Amino acid sequence: MFNLTLEFKLKPTATQIAVFEDSLEQCPKVYNSALKECKDWYNSRKCQINSCSKSSEYIIPADGPLPTYSSQCKALTTYRKTSPALLRVNAALLQQTRLRLEKSFVSMCEQSQGFPRLKKKGALRSFNEPQLGTTFHQSNRFKLPVTGCIKFWQERPIPQGEIVKQARVVRRSTGWYIMLTLQWDVSIPDTIPHGNPVGIDIGLTNLVATSNGLLIKKTSFFADAECKLKLLPKRVTRKILGSNNRKRASEKVALLHEYLANYRKDWHRKLSHQICDNAGIVFLEDLNLVRSKAGMLAKHCLDAGFGNSSIYWSKLALNAVYISRK
Repeated sequence: MFNLTLEFKLKPTATQIAVFEDSLEQCPKVYNSALKECKDWYNSRKCQINSCSKSSEYIIPADGPLPTYSSQCKALTTYRKTSPALLRVNAALLQQTRLRLEKSFVSMCEQSQGFPRLKKKGALRSFNEPQLGTTFHQSNRFKLPVTGCIKFWQERPIPQGEIVKQARVVRRSTGWYIMLTLQWDVSIPDTIPHGNPVGIDIGLTNLVATSNGLLIKKTSFFADAECKLKLLPKRVTRKILGSNNRKRASEKVALLHEYLANYRKDWHRKLSHQICDNAGIVFLEDLNLVRSKAGMLAKHCLDAGFGNSSIYWSKLALNAVYISRK
């Protein structure tokens, strides 16, 4: 199996934007309700058997089972019939929100992360649409449940014979986007190493130093805009809570962050093609990206984007070169 994610910008109408906004408004409510039920179960088991504290009483029966994904989805289906607000939202979309909470609990146990926290209004900026029909893609339109047919900017052709496993709608400062997870039942052949080998070393002074003498200076994406990034949030705090001026000031901060992310991604992509066009094999060092984020030079490492520049973009570019040559 081979998975690929494609991103397209949507062109929704005012009615479709209202449907998206309503979905993002109901998803945190479902998430918080399920999380509160789980927290109540954990809090009722905090005190000892032979004593009770003032903060951890038995708020549910002692023999009550732990709320699970399946049990809460069944309860959600029953409660949804009595709630007009939830009836406007696709049922599978709400179940995906509960699945997001399940993944948070798995991360808490397996990766030693903190206990899941409640989502405030506007915290969730995306939702999943897992149930897509056979007529999901129609020329320059996508057909989503409840929303209907929605136009999009088709910057690249969608491969034929794909299976769309999931569609994720994301709200950003520049508009609405959709991320399609495609799946093919193909096997990638193991090619014999051939061509000009090039080794890459990653650093902060020189982002890339290759074995053939190429030195690429690091571009300070965040440092160049750091003064502006300090000024704009200060303007947000001086606005009245809930006012339109505060909303517009927050949008300017989000636009600047998205511009820096796109600028960094574009620069990494162009650099990867420059290196891969002149090499047959690229050797990369195995970096500990988690450790670099917690060190003394964490800000500079995050600004350089080692996770994008050293591993992901090189592999993607090599795959693109291999497919084009084949």
